[in-house]
Amino acid sequence: MGNRYLLGVDVGTTSIKVAIIDEQARVLGMSSSSYRLITPNQDYAQIDTEDMWRAYLKCIRLLQEGKNIDMSRVAGISISSLCPGLAALGENGEVLTDPIIYSDRRSTEEAEMILEAVGREKLFEITANTAMAGAMSGTSMLWIKRNLPEVYEKTKYFGHVNTLLAQRMSGNFAIDYSNASYTDLFETTGGFQWSEVLCEKIGIDMEKLPPLHASTDVVGGLIHPDLIRMGIPRDTPVIIGGGDTACATLAAGVTKAGQVCESVGTTNVLTICVDQPKFDKGFINRCHVVEGTWIYQGALSHTGASYQWFRDNFCQDLVDRAVGTDKTAFQFMNEEADMAEPGSGGLVFLPYMLGERSPIWDPYARGVFFGISLQTTRKEMNRAVMEGCGYGLRQLSEIAERVTGREIKEFTSIGGGAKSETWAQIKADITGKDIKILDMNDMAPIGAALLAGVGAGIFKDVYEAADKVEKKVYKVIRSSRAHDDIYNKRYQVYIQLYPQIKELYKIGSNLH
Repeated sequence: MGNRYLLGVDVGTTSIKVAIIDEQARVLGMSSSSYRLITPNQDYAQIDTEDMWRAYLKCIRLLQEGKNIDMSRVAGISISSLCPGLAALGENGEVLTDPIIYSDRRSTEEAEMILEAVGREKLFEITANTAMAGAMSGTSMLWIKRNLPEVYEKTKYFGHVNTLLAQRMSGNFAIDYSNASYTDLFETTGGFQWSEVLCEKIGIDMEKLPPLHASTDVVGGLIHPDLIRMGIPRDTPVIIGGGDTACATLAAGVTKAGQVCESVGTTNVLTICVDQPKFDKGFINRCHVVEGTWIYQGALSHTGASYQWFRDNFCQDLVDRAVGTDKTAFQFMNEEADMAEPGSGGLVFLPYMLGERSPIWDPYARGVFFGISLQTTRKEMNRAVMEGCGYGLRQLSEIAERVTGREIKEFTSIGGGAKSETWAQIKADITGKDIKILDMNDMAPIGAALLAGVGAGIFKDVYEAADKVEKKVYKVIRSSRAHDDIYNKRYQVYIQLYPQIKELYKIGSNLH
């Protein structure tokens, strides 16, 4: 047989991506297609499963037709997915509840019930996490049990998006440790099994939780006719894979303790690899796709989303200007932000647009512009959004340094928003860290393909797989330290602002 291929599929917040790599981990092709979210109101956010599956098939067709890739050479398939995306699945894998994603806030009451039933300290001791609507899928399980009892009874397994896709492709149910860490029902800190104690206290039947696997485990062979008709051989190994950020950081080479990576997309996630289960409550703490390690994840939920919101609502002229040019509206926005002084004329932005995970864990939090004056113009607001994300990143890096006892001098940056040099310079100057931008936007599907290679026996282990990826550097951004005085002052405003107003969020939420 000739050179074998590996297929990695990554399910993001609004789109799906597929990467094909060869035995040397060279990327032969990558494609993407968007799909619908089900959002009947501001508290609900679910993946339209069938539209997602349609997008998956479209991605494969695009690679066949655009890159002329021979799918008969695919020797393994693995899955990267956003976390969590909680689906209720029936006896034969039928989708009873479309995946409820991290930004869904319907289970806020259930999160409070979990904290009361278990105790915040006990929950953290076992899972290394807290309970928050959407952000941990146990809250969504409990919501289904309380609000859709007939669905709960019919549910064979609750699983995440990789559970759903693996079952659809192979006929078998599974979930990996990195995804299980996002359930509030898994012993993340040791044991690496479903917790009988938590299931009993929270009220979720343990038998409804899927079999646990390492991220490189083969779930079964390919049986789905849609993929077989597209030329992928029947019985091709389907490997369970892992969470999207864990997969992306694997591809970026974050496999050993002390290595750090930032991913920039809809969310902004700072990931630190550790080999000891020492955790901080400000972080999401989870098993890595690299066995024997964990990753701390400081997840700012709406950083890229905040900048997109600002574009869509305040920058239509820049959107129009970009039409017919080789620039995007974001590039024009970056140029405008460069015209504003560092510190944005006293303006500080909190990027908590629909609640926030790290480090505050508050579903009621919302975005804030603080310090608007009669001199404030759009360019200051534009820059303030970018700086707000920089302050958030600095806060997370300081927490990580405190917990690990290691100074972070630089970090690798990946993702669709990483190549904004304006934004990278702002973050470097605010954090005091150098930033190495990799010349690849979409690392998560590549990470999934690497896991497929390990599971299919093409790569010896995850270390060999990660080492094979060419990590071409796009640019290194050095922290200038030229604006330390102004940024240090604004940072103090940033970290003190939320504690001062947090009670107002709850009052505001009751006004709707």
